[in-house]
Amino acid sequence: MKKLLSVLFIVLIIACLFSGCGYEYFDLNLIGDYTNNIQNKVLNVYNWGEYISDGSEGSLDTIKEFEKATGITVNYSTFDSNETMYSQLKNGGVSYDIIIPSDYMIERLKNENMLQKLDFSYLTNYNLIDEKYKGIFYDEKNEYTVPYSVGLVGLIYNTDIVTEELDSWSALWDEKYSNNILMFNNPRDAFAIAQFMLGQDINSLNKSDWDKSKELLIKQKPLLQSYVMDEVYGKMETGEAAIAPYYAGDYLTMYETNESLAFCYPKEGTNIFVDAVCIPKSAKNYEAAMLFINFLLEPDIALANAEYIGYASPNTAVVNNPEYYYYQNEILYPSDIDLPKTQYFTDINNEIRLYYENLWIDVKLH
Repeated sequence: MKKLLSVLFIVLIIACLFSGCGYEYFDLNLIGDYTNNIQNKVLNVYNWGEYISDGSEGSLDTIKEFEKATGITVNYSTFDSNETMYSQLKNGGVSYDIIIPSDYMIERLKNENMLQKLDFSYLTNYNLIDEKYKGIFYDEKNEYTVPYSVGLVGLIYNTDIVTEELDSWSALWDEKYSNNILMFNNPRDAFAIAQFMLGQDINSLNKSDWDKSKELLIKQKPLLQSYVMDEVYGKMETGEAAIAPYYAGDYLTMYETNESLAFCYPKEGTNIFVDAVCIPKSAKNYEAAMLFINFLLEPDIALANAEYIGYASPNTAVVNNPEYYYYQNEILYPSDIDLPKTQYFTDINNEIRLYYENLWIDVKLH
């Protein structure tokens, strides 16, 4: 009897392994065709952390659903900044089939001939992308990218600690919040905040502008608790820090955990960005990558991802859906009246890029 039970237990374990035990697949209404002859392929996807619906807390698992629909296995890994992603891609140690960088980094990758053109015959769902997110500077002819999400940078603060209503980046230099302030741990975002404070162009080609921004960041450093990227979640959700600049979509995620958090778009202006799906030149599984991109455009999938990551969606099937959790959300979709001036990052020439990267090292070592 014990032997029979053991055999049955082993069979159950094996069944669970092959059936995705622990995850109940959603009844999706897929409008694309995902039949293919490449079921034995492995697709390598490289994305931001916390940037896809992953099945946690009862959410849809995008990767598992794609694997079920196509028979293609996904190897999924994450990065915490555009610069980290670029370095990995440039070093060539790992081959990625899908990447999701931000606009200025896409422009750089395109300029360096590191992206493949997309075959839009696979992208039967591309018509769902809002026209205002097509033909943007980083891909003017819509050849290399499909928009994934849209965002703005703002100021997050804990009202249990910060009793005033904030409306300016200057709060990040306020001595009364010393050791309670967080700052971006990447040069482009950090310098941009200093540049907005100084009334500069965030894509300035004037080295003296970058020098002035460097001095402002050095002045800020003694007040900082730390430089952060994804670590911002834990610090702001638990009240370990009081103020942090970060992306609006991530604020909404943090607010779910800590309702004492508030948010504003600073009056000096802020960065607007589009993250888009691309296929690197080094990709080994082009057809699988194209199927994955079209799958991300599926209304059910795009909705799940938009609700999970909390960023604005470029997908009209999401934005126009009254059942969308963030439908007409004023933080994600602010009116022109409520929004200060915005500016995209663009790919700055190598000389200026190297210059500000070296300045950033000086800031960190100061």
